[in-house]
Amino acid sequence: MHYISVESDFSSAHFLEKYDGKCKFMHGHNWGVKVTFSGDKLIDGMLIDFNEIKRELKLILEKFDHKLLNELDYFKSIDPTAENISKIIYNYFKGKFSNAEIYAVEIKEGKNTSAEYKV
Repeated sequence: MHYISVESDFSSAHFLEKYDGKCKFMHGHNWGVKVTFSGDKLIDGMLIDFNEIKRELKLILEKFDHKLLNELDYFKSIDPTAENISKIIYNYFKGKFSNAEIYAVEIKEGKNTSAEYKV
């Protein structure tokens, strides 16, 4: 099995309505994002062209970048936590490429904290 990853980032603000602590107040993050794909079959020696992944990752991250996440439709019924963001991005990539599948999405909320979603 082959695994490839691409990393990027975005900046946004959020607050956690269901949390009883400091994070219930609006604050911002410079989020790190790592998407990983897996597959067995290489085409011309590649699982997926990195540029294709970068292009798609940019499209989904533009929806979050410099936004108040709580105002987005994704978060009308759930808090914009790192865990929920990782699942949304994972679902965006599900079935996106014919040669490989999304394996995992990791969201870094800070230097020392992250959440990962994979099935």
